[in-house]
Amino acid sequence: MKNTETGSAKTKLRSSYVTLVISVSLVLFLLGILGLVLINAKELSDYFRESLSFSVMLDDNAKEADIRMLQKDLDAKPYVKSTEYVSKDEAALKMKEDLGEDFISFLGDNPLPPSIDVYLYAGYTSPDSVAKIEKYILEYPFVKEVYYQESLLILINENVSKISIFLLVISSFLFLIAVTIINNTIRLSIYSKRFLIRTMQLVGATRAFIRKPFIIRSIYHGVLAALIAMTLLTGLLYLVEKEFFRLFSYESTKLLLLLGAFIIATGILINIISTFLSVNRYLGISEDKLYY
Repeated sequence: MKNTETGSAKTKLRSSYVTLVISVSLVLFLLGILGLVLINAKELSDYFRESLSFSVMLDDNAKEADIRMLQKDLDAKPYVKSTEYVSKDEAALKMKEDLGEDFISFLGDNPLPPSIDVYLYAGYTSPDSVAKIEKYILEYPFVKEVYYQESLLILINENVSKISIFLLVISSFLFLIAVTIINNTIRLSIYSKRFLIRTMQLVGATRAFIRKPFIIRSIYHGVLAALIAMTLLTGLLYLVEKEFFRLFSYESTKLLLLLGAFIIATGILINIISTFLSVNRYLGISEDKLYY
């Protein structure tokens, strides 16, 4: 009967440890996701900025040599990421695909001019920079106009700073919530051992001696929870990278390693601090309060 009770107690103890590790790992996983978003915020912003393009509309009578010269000139500029020449026929084919019907047979002629689609680096996509580039391109006599969606450009640039501030605020709240959840989980775990702590005190064990095994176990649980969280994050990164492989660079890889180190350090530190405070609470509590 006694062996059965001992086995049951051990099972409950293991179950509480498993619950603790899973709870901490899930919280660290959420923190890791937020860290990934913060790390790749710039890459996400650059990705959307550089996906925008403006079109350089050319005269129908522009010579092929002049068009190629303009395209080569733009490709040589430090602010231009890439260019793409779209002939009259290619423009008509794209329009036909968008409309779903042959508008040339209806109009009797192709009214679309040849153009060059220009993609800029993210640092040069502000409205002021684009306006200067537009002024330079319009100096070519065979350029009719430069077309771009100014409202969309302004909207993206304005929202980037707002999103960054929003993410910082959310990260602060989430970190506080994470600390609270981990602390409460550890306090419940220590609560189940409050009588053991009292017994060790009665036989003359010092505070440091009583705390030591709890602290060592908390470090082990923190590392284990962090490794589980990092495994989940690695799987998430694999899935995201398949869809948005351009979002990750060498620089962000180094930041991801720092994020992994931060998750491990956070898991260990929060576990140690919470365990230390929880054990101290029951070291100084009166015997009557152990039952409440």
